[in-house]
Amino acid sequence: MKKDTEDSRDEIKEQVDSQATPQEAEQNEEAVAAEVDETAVLKEQIKKLEDEKNEMKDQYVRKYADFENFRKRLIRDKEEAVKYANSSLLEDLIEVLDNFERAVSSSGQNRDFDTFLNGVQMIEKQFSGMLEKKWGLKKFSPLNEPFDPEKHEALMMTESPDVKEAIVAQVFQNGYILNDRILRHAKVQVCMPGKAEKETN
Repeated sequence: MKKDTEDSRDEIKEQVDSQATPQEAEQNEEAVAAEVDETAVLKEQIKKLEDEKNEMKDQYVRKYADFENFRKRLIRDKEEAVKYANSSLLEDLIEVLDNFERAVSSSGQNRDFDTFLNGVQMIEKQFSGMLEKKWGLKKFSPLNEPFDPEKHEALMMTESPDVKEAIVAQVFQNGYILNDRILRHAKVQVCMPGKAEKETN
């Protein structure tokens, strides 16, 4: 780049010197030198800007690659979290399953039904206790409670003059609450106030 600048300066100087007086030639030479120096400075600035552009492009490529790796890692972690989210619950269920297997094995050797029934009842109690204590799952049976459509699902209805409001007369299937939220409504039969009760009101 320096050689090109000097060549340009010499060419311009020769053209000016051939047409001007010595004083004018000297002035023109100074002007040409200043112009050529300015051109050199501009070329140097352009080169510097190109270098900065290339450096910024490299930084962008690296940052983009880092971001893509981070995004893929998040997706992989999320997939694994969903895939193994129930591992703790399943570990607890395995213990209950072990107890059922022992009960079945014991019943094969000992035909005592009362002993077998007692073992199954103990397993059911252990299972329910574990679900409530560790997982916040609580069973409810609303027999003889006022009917609540937020908690109960009415499968049948009867009428009776002995009740003043809708009452759960029979529970077909217990309901479950998970951490204060209804997980499953209790399936029930509802007893409604009969006609005789309505007439007295």
